[in-house]
Amino acid sequence: MREPAPGAPAVRPARAAAAWPAVPLLAALALWGYAVRHTDVSALDDYGLVGALHPAFWAGLVVLTAGFWFTVRDPRRRSRWPLAHVLGLLVMERATQALLYPTPLYAWAWKHDAVVDHLLTSGGLQDAARLGDMAVYDQWPGFFAAQAALVRLLGVDNAAMYMAWWPLVSSVLLLLPLLLIYRTFTTDRRLIWTAVWLFCVANWVGQDYFSPQSVAFALHLGVLAVVLRRYSSRTSGSSGSSASSASSGSSGPSGPDGPKGLDGPDGRGGVRQGQAVWAVLLSLLVVAVVVSHQLTPGMLVVTLLALALTRRHRDWLPLVTTVVIFLAWCLTAALPFLSAAMPDMIRSVGDVGANVETGYGTTPTGAGAVAMSWAARLLSGSVLLLALAGVLRQRVLRRRAFPLLLLAAAPLPMFVASSYGSEMIFRVLMFMLPGAAFFAAAALLPGVRASAAEAADAAARNTERPSGPSRRRFGLPSFSPPPFSPPPFSLPSFSPPSPPRLRYGVWLAPLVLLTGTLAFVPSYSGKDRINYFPPREVALVQRLFDQAPDGSLVVAANRNYPLAYEQYWRVDHYWFLDDDRRHIDEIVRDPAGVLARDMAAVDAPARAYFLLTQGQTANSEMNGQLNEAQLRHVRESVAGSPRFERVAENSAGVLYVLKPAS
Repeated sequence: MREPAPGAPAVRPARAAAAWPAVPLLAALALWGYAVRHTDVSALDDYGLVGALHPAFWAGLVVLTAGFWFTVRDPRRRSRWPLAHVLGLLVMERATQALLYPTPLYAWAWKHDAVVDHLLTSGGLQDAARLGDMAVYDQWPGFFAAQAALVRLLGVDNAAMYMAWWPLVSSVLLLLPLLLIYRTFTTDRRLIWTAVWLFCVANWVGQDYFSPQSVAFALHLGVLAVVLRRYSSRTSGSSGSSASSASSGSSGPSGPDGPKGLDGPDGRGGVRQGQAVWAVLLSLLVVAVVVSHQLTPGMLVVTLLALALTRRHRDWLPLVTTVVIFLAWCLTAALPFLSAAMPDMIRSVGDVGANVETGYGTTPTGAGAVAMSWAARLLSGSVLLLALAGVLRQRVLRRRAFPLLLLAAAPLPMFVASSYGSEMIFRVLMFMLPGAAFFAAAALLPGVRASAAEAADAAARNTERPSGPSRRRFGLPSFSPPPFSPPPFSLPSFSPPSPPRLRYGVWLAPLVLLTGTLAFVPSYSGKDRINYFPPREVALVQRLFDQAPDGSLVVAANRNYPLAYEQYWRVDHYWFLDDDRRHIDEIVRDPAGVLARDMAAVDAPARAYFLLTQGQTANSEMNGQLNEAQLRHVRESVAGSPRFERVAENSAGVLYVLKPAS
């Protein structure tokens, strides 16, 4: 018989030990799959998805977080296991809703689907004379044009066929630039992956849905990754900087394993060629950002300006490139919108109080809405406080990763610039998060290392340190006893034994990580009663647009319903809760009379419709607008008026049409 080679029995246990991180990962995904199959979302309350989730979902998050923590702290594990756990986290965070809900979430996602449909229908861009306020999307068409091309490529009817999965796709897109940015300042895999994990669980703002912001943010991080890794004074490729780095013993932003300079065997020609390649890549990324979103280029400019003012990144090419491309677009394609919006934009500059104010209709109302709102605030506040602790605690890292401090602080001046539709506070938080998550992770980890050289030095010091307790600690001579010598005689001690010291710090960090991971769910999914539209609501609204003639008017309480902007190029919309409070009070006092008067200006053959759905009701109740009794009064008044005729009704809403005046 063939005998096993020496050492063969140890191969299988070694492989099993190397693969043990798969156990908690697979267990967590199994619990998640079970929870998804046993969660009922047919009757959501004010706690959104939180109140509907099966307990197995929460158990899966606990198992996944524990597995990640023990895997990332084990130096023997490869980076593929932390990556697998992060991908598992994103699946549990971002794919749960896509599997549970039969229709896509968020009224704004349905709006963006309508813009894509308009591009496919019209075959080109149109101005405000034909589209009104919606022409702004044709002036920043990058995202929508790309989605129109994707719809054609996939052969589907519209973007609604896949946009429920967009939060997962856009979140995965962020991983590569995040990893490149973090690896620029450290080779400590614990710090890198813990920062990525914290970023994922703290990114609850909800801009990962089907929107230009989701792609523009990923491109924004891509630009920063290129600038931080290729436009640093330590990677400039010039002989002067290289000599300076060599004389000072510096190993570059990423240490020995980090990015190299642009100089190569081709000498100065290789430097020029490398610089040209990165300049072209940078320009392409900036163009993609500028043509896709209004706010992100501004955030990018202030961040690049902050970096350019430091000695390490005093290369003005990225900033100048971004400013030139941004201004060129603003003065050409986006000029019609900016000309109309400029007076309001100028008035908002410096009005910080108004810029951070949420305003009427965005105040959480009810126990569930308030609790979910506070969960999000506490999650963000905790991450920012952890980041501050990391900055204060890690002095060497603070100096080495100072550009990440600038990334976290640079968006703050945008509070002074604009309110951005009462959303500026959320956008600033999102753009601060990459830098804040890095230092928050540093606060949770003891003895993080900025470079591989520092880690090697620490390991060398540990090997030189005696393994046993120092004899001088006990006041004894430092000689070693001869072999087999009996222990020295000593009197017995009568002091009671001290209990073992509880190492609270060992468990504090994973508990903080677990708390943040669990808090993500109410922060992100706590308003799903507002954001979810059941198939019956979609069918009711679709019936409206199937029969509405050109030039018709749709009147609703607010825009929180599916297909709210469907065929906006031929059908007008009016949401009466957007009016001033005086007019809203008039509608509440005499709903049928005031609404009929507001809708009477529509000329035949166009029709005027009144639509009230459960999505509008949920949004109005949970955001401090009209309560359920007031909306029921509006509905009953319209139903009892001879001036309105009911067109359709189901459990998700009702549709009326204004009768022509006799």
